[in-house]
Amino acid sequence: MKNLLYFISFFTLGIALTSCDSFLDKEPLSQIIDESADTASVYTGADAETGIAAVYSGMKTSQSELFFLDHYVNGDAQSDNSYAGADNPDNFQIDDYKISSTNRNISRDWKYFYGLIGTCNGVIERTPKAVGLDAGRRDEIIGEASFMRGFLYFGMVQLWGGVPIVTKPVPEITSDNFAEVYSILYPDSKTQDEVYTQIINDLTTAVNQAPTAYGPTKMRGTKAAAHAILAKVYATRQPADWNKVNEHADAVIASGFSLLPSYEQLWDGMHENSAESIFELDCIGGATGSNWGSSMFVGKDWKKFNTPTHDLVDLFDAEQDMVRKNSSILFQKITSWTDVNWDISNYPFCYKMRNTNGTQNQILLRLADILLLKAEALTELGQLDAVSGAQYYVNLVRSRAKLAPTTATTADALRTAIAKERRLELAFEGHRWYDLKRTGKAIETMTALGYTLNENKLLFPIPQGERDKNINLKQNPGY
Repeated sequence: MKNLLYFISFFTLGIALTSCDSFLDKEPLSQIIDESADTASVYTGADAETGIAAVYSGMKTSQSELFFLDHYVNGDAQSDNSYAGADNPDNFQIDDYKISSTNRNISRDWKYFYGLIGTCNGVIERTPKAVGLDAGRRDEIIGEASFMRGFLYFGMVQLWGGVPIVTKPVPEITSDNFAEVYSILYPDSKTQDEVYTQIINDLTTAVNQAPTAYGPTKMRGTKAAAHAILAKVYATRQPADWNKVNEHADAVIASGFSLLPSYEQLWDGMHENSAESIFELDCIGGATGSNWGSSMFVGKDWKKFNTPTHDLVDLFDAEQDMVRKNSSILFQKITSWTDVNWDISNYPFCYKMRNTNGTQNQILLRLADILLLKAEALTELGQLDAVSGAQYYVNLVRSRAKLAPTTATTADALRTAIAKERRLELAFEGHRWYDLKRTGKAIETMTALGYTLNENKLLFPIPQGERDKNINLKQNPGY
C-alpha cells in the first residue's frame, strides 16, 4: 500500500510537469538517463558514433574518478596489497571495512556507473534505427555499447551484489507511459544472479557483433575484450563454470595477443596499445593528457593513495621477484609527512601509473591476467601438466619475470601458486580484492592480517542518498 500511495502521489506531480527536463531535476537513480540525444529528433549514424564515443570519453572525463582513482582503491586498498594512504576518511573506511552508507566514494561510484550505463542504453536503443548508418557498422556500435554495459554491470555486481538493471533510456514522459517511465527511474533491486544473466547477455552480443579490432587504439569494446570479461564472469559467478572460463580464455589467446618481452615495457609509457593490451584508456589530447589519476599514487608533493603493504613487499622479496617489484613499487625518502606503516626514509609508492603529466594510458585488461585465469581453469579441470596444462601457463608469465618454472604439480599447490602469481603480476591494477572474494579467501586472508570483517563486509552498502530517492532499493545486509 505504501508503494502504491507513493506512486499515486508521484503520478499526480508528474502529470503537472511541463517538460522532461523539469522531471529529471529530481535526479532519480543518480542520472541513469542518457542525455546525449533528443529522442524526438532523427537519430543518425553520426549520432550513434557520437554516443559510443561518449561512453569511452566519459571514462576519462565525467566519470574519471571511478577509473583513475577508485578502481584502484576498491581493488587494492581493500585487499592485502595496499594501505589506503593519503588522508581521505572515506578511503580509510574502505580500507578498514568500516564503511558507512553515506561514504562519498561509494555514492559517487554508483552515480558514475549508472551515468555511463545510461549512455550505453541510449546507443543500444537508438542505433538499430539510425539513419544513414551502414548495417555492418550499426551492428559493431551495438556490440561495443553492449560490451561496455556488460563491463560496467560486472563492476557493479562485484562491488554491490544485486543492483537495479536499467537497459532503456528514459522516453518523453506522458500520462500514458508514466508506469513504464517510473520503473526505469525507480527500479527494483535485482538478485546477483539476475545481474549476471544480464551481463552475459550483453557480452554475448558483443562477442557476436563487436569489431574484431579497431585501429591502433585499444580503447574499444572488441570481441576479444568481451571474451576476456566473460572468462572473468564465469570464474566469479558461483558456482564457477571452469569450462566456460577456459573457452573464453582460449578465444582471447587465439585473437593474436602476446606478452611484451619485458615487464617494464608495460609501464614505461613507450609501449602503449601494445600486443599484450586487450582494453586500455587512451590518455591523449594536449600536452598534459587526461590521466590526472597518475599523480594520486606516486610523488613527494603530498601524501599519496594506495601505499604498498609490508605483506606485499615481503612477498616480492621472498619470491626474489625483483623484476616485477622494481616495476611495481618505487621507494623514496620522504621529508614532508609521517606514516604509521612505513619508515619515511624508505617509503614505497605504487609505481605502475608513474607518468604524472597525465599522458600515460591506463591498462584495464591484459593478456597475462587471462593466461593466469586459464591456468586456474585448467587446474580445476584436472589438466595440470607443464606441456599444455596449468603449469605451462603459469610458467609463461613467470618466465617473463625471469623466474624459474613453478614447482607446484598438484591441484592444491597450483591453486596456491596461481593466486600468488596473480597477486605479484597484477599488483596495483585493481584485481586483488576481487580475486580474494571469488576464491573464498577474503575473510581468511584479511583476518590473518588483523582486520575484522565478515560476509556482510564483502559487499558495499547501497548509497543512502540513492535509497532516499528510490524506496524500491534494498540495503545490503549488515548496513
